[in-house]
Amino acid sequence: MSIMPPWVIFHVPHDSTFIPAEVRNQFLLNDVQLDAELIKMTDHHTFNLFAREIPDIQVIRSPVSRLVLDVERFEDDAQEIMSKRGMGAVYMSTHTGSPLRHPLTALDRNLLIEKWYRPHHAALTRAVDQAIALHGQALVIDAHSFPSIALPYELNQHHDRPEICIGTDDFHTPESLTTGMTEAFRSAGFDVRLNSPFGGALVPMNRYGKDQRVSAVMIEVRRDLYVDEITGIPLHHFDQIAQKIRACIVNSLNT
Repeated sequence: MSIMPPWVIFHVPHDSTFIPAEVRNQFLLNDVQLDAELIKMTDHHTFNLFAREIPDIQVIRSPVSRLVLDVERFEDDAQEIMSKRGMGAVYMSTHTGSPLRHPLTALDRNLLIEKWYRPHHAALTRAVDQAIALHGQALVIDAHSFPSIALPYELNQHHDRPEICIGTDDFHTPESLTTGMTEAFRSAGFDVRLNSPFGGALVPMNRYGKDQRVSAVMIEVRRDLYVDEITGIPLHHFDQIAQKIRACIVNSLNT
């Protein structure tokens, strides 16, 4: 089995379905509606897809659903393009644009940020700092999935969706990494596209645009490859797909 280098850090922001009891009363949806929204919005099983066999020190995973708080967004809504659709760090809208939550006070929002957002990013920063201290480099792999048909909230509504989307950053994704990832997934038989339907890559803010010892790439897997999109239940060949994806990552770093 191929070994993942110790300086690779997996960021898994959207695979949790957990809604803490103290947050549940913020939502306008009944239990059936909330379950349906979780099915649509969760990057189902991406921890198991990407990082199940990876040491804990190399994995940063959000413990709560993105419906509670989305650690992938900018904290400040003024910097976050998706806040215009009611989906900044704290979602106020569903995937269709209908109301998700009761209106929140600034204090309510800040409590969510303090409890879930800032500790998450502090953990990611520590993991990257430690990788650089120990190995002189770090690669953050942002692990996602996306539906086979675009949801109404998405900025990219194109019907032609690749099996694998590779997201890059102009400063933190070297050409060798982009080429290695693309070639590895294509060689494994996947249809691959760069920055479509989603683009970009995540880097801790203390090093963003400053430190090229930190590389970053986003990998998005189309959900119908590995999960039943109606139920969120893994397909029978889930383990084979997961092994194939992890092998592609390792192979891309050896090219």
